[in-house]
Order: sequence, then C-alpha cells, then structure tokens
Amino acid sequence: MNAPVLVLKDSTKRESGTKVHHANIRAAKTVAEVIRTTLGPRSMLKMILDPAGGIVVTNDGNAILRELDLAHPAAKSMIELSRTQDEEVGDGTTSVIILAGEMLHVAEDFIDKNYHPTVICRAYSKALEDAVAALDKIAMSIDIKDRDTILGLVKSCIGTKFTSQFGDLISDLAIDATAMVGVDLGQGLREVDIKKYIKVEKVPGGQLEDSQVLKGVMINKDIVAPGKMRRRIVNPRIILLDCPLEYKKGENQTNAEIVREEDWEALLKMEEEYIQNICAQILNFKPDVVITEKGLSDLACHYFSKAGVSAIRRLRKTDNNRIAKASGAVIVNRPDELQESDVGTGAGLFEVKKIGDDFFTFIVDCEDPKACTVLLRGASKDLLNEVERNLQDAMCVARNIIKNPKLVPGGGATELTWPYEAAALAFEAIPRTLAQNCGVNVIRTMTALRGKHANGENAWVGIDGNSGEIADMKEKKIWDSYTVKVQTFKTAIEAACMLLRIDDIVSGIKKKQAPGAGPQKPQIEQADDADNEQMIPE
Repeated sequence: MNAPVLVLKDSTKRESGTKVHHANIRAAKTVAEVIRTTLGPRSMLKMILDPAGGIVVTNDGNAILRELDLAHPAAKSMIELSRTQDEEVGDGTTSVIILAGEMLHVAEDFIDKNYHPTVICRAYSKALEDAVAALDKIAMSIDIKDRDTILGLVKSCIGTKFTSQFGDLISDLAIDATAMVGVDLGQGLREVDIKKYIKVEKVPGGQLEDSQVLKGVMINKDIVAPGKMRRRIVNPRIILLDCPLEYKKGENQTNAEIVREEDWEALLKMEEEYIQNICAQILNFKPDVVITEKGLSDLACHYFSKAGVSAIRRLRKTDNNRIAKASGAVIVNRPDELQESDVGTGAGLFEVKKIGDDFFTFIVDCEDPKACTVLLRGASKDLLNEVERNLQDAMCVARNIIKNPKLVPGGGATELTWPYEAAALAFEAIPRTLAQNCGVNVIRTMTALRGKHANGENAWVGIDGNSGEIADMKEKKIWDSYTVKVQTFKTAIEAACMLLRIDDIVSGIKKKQAPGAGPQKPQIEQADDADNEQMIPE
C-alpha cells in the first residue's frame, strides 16, 4: 500500500531545509574570502587566467569575479551582486560581496537556533532602513565647484587601487573628463554619460605621466590619401556623413545586358557624374575635413584632394557621435540635405599624428566640447588594462558626486554607527578587513574603535587604511560617496535576504533534444567513464 511515489526523475538531485541554508551561506562566504584581501589601500592583487589564455592582474572585485567559473547557484548570484554594483555606481564592488557574505555568516547562528528565515529577513530590512537613516544623519553636503574636495573624494576611492602610487594623475583625469561631458538638465541637475561620450584610448608605449584628457576626440584612423591631403588644419570646417561616397550598388543582384559599346561608356559616365555631383554638393560648403561612416571611392578621393579637403572613411558610429558632440557638427544622411548649420566649426585643430606604428587623428582644442577622449599611455597592455579599470571607477565616483553631492566618512567609520547587534557585527567586516590587510593587531584596533564609537564622541573616526591607525576621517580626507555607500548596503542586505529565503535546490537539468529525435537510449557507463562523471555541486 505504502509504495514510494516517484515524482522527480532519478537523475534529479534535491536538497531542502537547513542543509540548503548552510550550503548557500558556505558558498557566499567562499566567494567573499576570494576577494577579501583586495579591500583597502594595502590590498593585494589577484592574477587570473581567462579562458582565452590571457592574464588579468587586478584588485577590482568585479573584474576578478567576472573571470571565475563557478558551479554553485548561490555563488553565481553573489557574482551578480558585484556586477550590479559596478553598473549602478561603479565603485564598492569588493565591499558589497564582503558585506553580503558577512550578513549571511551572522544569520547562520540564528538559523541554528531555529529562527525562521523570514523573521531574520524582516529584521535585516528594518536594519537597512535605519542604516540609510543613519547615513543621512552623518552625510556631509559639498559644493561641486570645489575641486579640492572632489579630488580628495576621488583619491580616497582610488587609494585602494593599483594606480594610487601615481599620485593625483588618475583622479585629475577622471575629474577633468566628467566635468567636460556633464550636461545641465536644469533645476540644478547634471547628467554625465560616461559610456557614450568619454572614450578611453589605450596606446602602449611612453610613460603613464603622458596620459591626458583631450579637449576633443581622437580616433585610430588615417586620412584616405596620405601625401595628397593635409594632415594638419587649424580651425577646420568639419562635415560628418553617414552615407557612402561611392556609386550606389543595387539592393539585390542586378544584371544589365549591354549591346553597344557607347552604352557601356554612358553607364560609366553616369557613375562618374553621380560621384562628381555628390562631391560638388559637399564642396559648396568649403569644408576642410569630410568624415564618413561608410566607404569613399577613389574618384571622390581625387575630387576632395584636388579641392584641398582631407577625408576619413569607415568611422565607427559611436566615434562619429563623439566628433559631432565635440565639434558642434551635425551628422548628415544625404549630401543634398546639407546646410551651413550642419558644418562643425567648434574644433581648434585637426591633426594626424603617428604614435608607435599607428596613425591617430586628433580633433582637439574644441570650444566647450561635450565629448572627450582620455589618452592612456603605459609600458604594457596589462598595466593599461588595470589603469583603465581604475579610471572607470574614478569617473563613476566623480559622476556620482556630480549627481548627488554628499559625502560619508570612509575607513570603516560609517559601518560602526549601527544600533543593531547582529547587523553591526556584519558591518564590522569592513573595518576588520581593513585592519587585517594593514597587518595590525585586529582585536586591539577593533576594540579601540568600538569604544570610540560607543561613547558617541565622533562618528567620523575610522581606520587609516595605510597605517592601520585609528584616525579622524575628516582630517585624513578619507571619504566615500554617499551614493556608493547606500547602494552597497541595499544590495548586500537584499541579496542576503534573498539567499536566506531559499529552502530548496533542485538540480538535474534536462538537456534539450534535437527536434524530431526520438527518446534517447539509456547510456551504459563503461568502467573508463566512471571517473569522468560530472559531480553535482553540494
């Protein structure tokens, strides 16, 4: 009568109850352990081999986790956290993972005492609300125009990175670039689109100190006819097109049967006249530079070089948009629709230079450019990649502060102002890890720091990440962006709540069969295959 009923297939593995909670917490803690040593100014670098065989050397939490190939579902969702953090605010990718791992670690004790996960989640949500309220209380507003303060903030965010040894260089580049492309939306709001209007061009060779923010755009292209066209033009008139300057081919395959020789000549003449007309329409506006996203025929090239016009062809759409933003030109689709207002006159200099083996076109010295290029120089590709990642973080921090000009103390000072015991324990992971990475006595430092915060004498007391001493963060100018901190807390706590509420993992995914294929024959395992069997993660 009581025969067992099989609902799931034999191949499916199911785990439920506290076993799942413990497995998830263990997985999250393991991910946090991987990048724990990359927090703070004394952080270590990680070297990772990517699937293509390249090497990534970095201490950016997101860049490390992105390269890891994980099997456990909970660990995979932890990696999503750092990606979300990176896309949203661009900084704090390591902190968010460490915090989420610590939140789950603290919750483990409660699960052992048979607390229901939803009770723990409710308490965490309440703690999050109070954490944000406490942040609002200690946050300090700043003036966006005060460059020294913003430089201090960007430097304290970059201080944990590899490029901190080069002083203010990266911070200056980031602030200059974001200030240049900021657009006023009215009502005191500014929008900074880093992805669209700031291009980072990495050119190996030279020194890192040669890096600069160009007041304009730089593209990896040479003019169409070197020797015939000018490579340097001061105050150029620029026309941007996104149509081909060559004879139109039919949409599909076209066959023309020609009987007489004159007809063939007439056909060729039509093609030539078509190109001549297009070029004449463009040359009416007396441009100095013509740039098109599509092809440019030899004949058009001849007409342009005869008129003393430099031409560039097959440019990327994104680069074309940047040139339009920098020089004030409008991208035109058809030459016969050109107007005087479409010609860009905002650029001060058009120049083609050779750097290393490649030719680069510079359209620089623009008046009020709304797009720019950051030119990075450095000894090797690995170094340049790391500098670019650091610069990206710095630009995100500068953008956040332009959007929301508020600061909170860094060095683990913010994390010690919580009223809840369990949540406070988890938040202490940040100052504790900072102390560990400095190599000071962790217990003594943490006790002293707790004592200072318990008295309520100063909410701005934290750990100086370089020396491991307890100091006032205001004096040391160690600050964090308010936006980054709030996002870090929200992401970490919400992710911890999500993982705690999982009480069942069913694994054993059915492979899709090809359409029309019948049921597969059961495979008989050979003795040799026994070792090759893929294990389902615990």
